[in-house]
Amino acid sequence: MSDFTSGFWAMYVSVITLVSILACALLLWLTGKVRTVANSTTTTGHVWDGDLRELNNPLPRWWVWMFIITIVFSLIYLVLYPGLGSYKGVWGWTSVGQHQTEVDKGNAEVAPLYAKFMGMKPEDVARDAKAMAIGERLFMNNCAQCHGSDARGNKGIPNLTDTFWIHGGTPEKIKETITLGRIGVMPPIAAAVGTPEDVKNVANYVLSLSGSAHDAARATQGQEKFVICAACHGPDGKGLQAIGSANLTEPKTWLHGKGEAHVIDMMNFGKTNQMPAQGGRLTEGQIHVLTAYVWGFSNPAK
Repeated sequence: MSDFTSGFWAMYVSVITLVSILACALLLWLTGKVRTVANSTTTTGHVWDGDLRELNNPLPRWWVWMFIITIVFSLIYLVLYPGLGSYKGVWGWTSVGQHQTEVDKGNAEVAPLYAKFMGMKPEDVARDAKAMAIGERLFMNNCAQCHGSDARGNKGIPNLTDTFWIHGGTPEKIKETITLGRIGVMPPIAAAVGTPEDVKNVANYVLSLSGSAHDAARATQGQEKFVICAACHGPDGKGLQAIGSANLTEPKTWLHGKGEAHVIDMMNFGKTNQMPAQGGRLTEGQIHVLTAYVWGFSNPAK
């Protein structure tokens, strides 16, 4: 990897770029030195279709000047803008900076609109039609890629329309999740549980907590070993929102699949899930409106 991040490649790009421009200038100068008389008999010797001949007349003067202007423009551009390897250009322009400037300009233009909503509780914002129209666009642009346009999620992605929240469904918790993101970690615990038979027994006990299909005899044997799982999921298996552990008594909170094989895989291999933080991408006002919009999924107006 170091070969691709060393200064050699910046120099390589710079040399290739400058040589290409200078080669164009040299070619233009050499062709300009050739003196030919413009007429219909001076040809290059190339003939197509029997009588279609390529003439060897000099370039029109205006055309030559267009080439010269293009070469001069390219040199000026490379001085002002980044184009020669790692050289940043006199103006220090970057696409990231340009994008941020445009984002800041847009945010400044809509700031008065969001200021109105910032003075309202999320519950009240969720009842404002104009705010919800904005929230819908924010959701589609920033959340729907994972949670779906209907917010019902998918395997490994929470459903935002029900009342089962891993970290809590209050406006405060939703805003915290949107702003800071979440990283959920289920560590592999099979080794701590014991033998493969012990793992299977515990898996059946976990299934029994939610009334899912299970082997009752194995569930009874696995109850004692469940104490290892209880450290995160609680002694009753209902999870702990403070650490984002799933409620094992409610299958709707099982994001990654159901059934004995799934539970055993989770115990053997664990799972890491991430909700990316949006605090660096969205303004405080946008997050406030988006929070109200998401909260409204599981708290529809009556």
